[in-house]
Amino acid sequence: MQCLKPGPELTTTNVVTINVGGENFQTTKQTLTQAGPNSLLSQLAETTSDRFVDRDPVYFSLLLSLLRTGALPSKVKDFDLRDLIEESRYYGLESLLTNSLTNPSQLDAFALQKSSILPLNGRDSPSAVATTPFGSLHVSHGSKITSFDWSLTRKSTILTQFPAVDSLLAISPDTAAAGATDFSGLQILDLQNGSVKQTLNWENATRSGSTVQAIGSSGEFLFTSFESSRRNSNSIMVYDLNTLNPVTEIGHNEIFGADIDSAIPATKLRWVSRYGLVMASGSHSGLSGVSGNIRFWDIRSGNVVFELKEKIDCFSDICVSDNLNAVFKVGVNSGEVFYTDFRSLSSVNDNSNPWICLGDKRKVINGKKEGFGCKIENHGNQVFCSKGGDIELWSEVVMGSAKTSNGSEDQLTKRDFKKNMMGRVKDMGGSRITNLAFGGNKMFVTRKDQQVIEIWQGSARGI
Repeated sequence: MQCLKPGPELTTTNVVTINVGGENFQTTKQTLTQAGPNSLLSQLAETTSDRFVDRDPVYFSLLLSLLRTGALPSKVKDFDLRDLIEESRYYGLESLLTNSLTNPSQLDAFALQKSSILPLNGRDSPSAVATTPFGSLHVSHGSKITSFDWSLTRKSTILTQFPAVDSLLAISPDTAAAGATDFSGLQILDLQNGSVKQTLNWENATRSGSTVQAIGSSGEFLFTSFESSRRNSNSIMVYDLNTLNPVTEIGHNEIFGADIDSAIPATKLRWVSRYGLVMASGSHSGLSGVSGNIRFWDIRSGNVVFELKEKIDCFSDICVSDNLNAVFKVGVNSGEVFYTDFRSLSSVNDNSNPWICLGDKRKVINGKKEGFGCKIENHGNQVFCSKGGDIELWSEVVMGSAKTSNGSEDQLTKRDFKKNMMGRVKDMGGSRITNLAFGGNKMFVTRKDQQVIEIWQGSARGI
């Protein structure tokens, strides 16, 4: 039998022994350098003197497993997360711990269940929720904004100049954009110091104040829907996300007479990265019912690429999914979920109905708006829709290819979606859901007249 020579990782000079709190641990230099060049462990890997660290050996063993495998062991749920975070900061491993505990790819939509709540100070219910990709959370309630770090263990609250914050966007864990429908200007807030870094205003023709109706962003740009204080003009401004300098203006409307379509400002802005477009939607409730429009803007040309005019069963809320290549809405009258394939929008005209109902196609009874207040959001390959106090989960079922008359595969006729109800029996019901948001591997839910944020996650491990 041929003997294998030990590799570099097994040579005597490559093995490192560290004494942590009186307990010896052996590992390799390669493992320790996974912590990054500025970490304490990388420094220990290079030193030739005694390697002694006066810390808890139990928590060190967990962090060493993180370095070895890229994931924490299952027994981490038996330990205090706050202590583990403090230990990770001491060793310079917090970023690795963040990725392990809050990686967005770890969100299992089918396993989500309500795990805990975060209380807010004061009597105001949450009006807007903003998250960062790895789970930092900002919540507006009344004139205040409360922020939680990625671990949801540290909380800070600032008082803003707004009577109430209606729109909120997380620019970073420490910076947010905030606006209100009754207070002029978009404010860029330093959430650590509670100060206004910059105020952005739209210079409209009447030189009146400009209130914020919606905020959105892409990797490069910040989008803001403004309406003049006199409500006779509106616009969508595009800013450079890094410098906050204005880039362009799109969708500028000056309203004359009873031009209802122009009078509707965008109240939701979403970036469609697959096509490089901005989705802007808004609706209006009048004597004839609820009407609205959904426009997809090309910010380079300033033109509308696709437009959907909503009259029959206007949206209560809308979302667009890059992964599913589709637009979803919940009808304000029917309360049903509808979708339209993004690839079919080019053939839409004013007289056609592009929406396909995913529900039971219930009829509106006595004019009651079954979908009023319903929220719809997408995350990954799933679509989440609130119905009162419950949450529906819609997922696409992979079907076989349909053949057209000429024998080619029709990519638009084979789509099928299935509904599941979220959570356990005890998670269901309660007050009407007012916000759905996703950050890291968690879903955040707020409800009418409640001063808490619900945390939904798919595992008991971690936070």
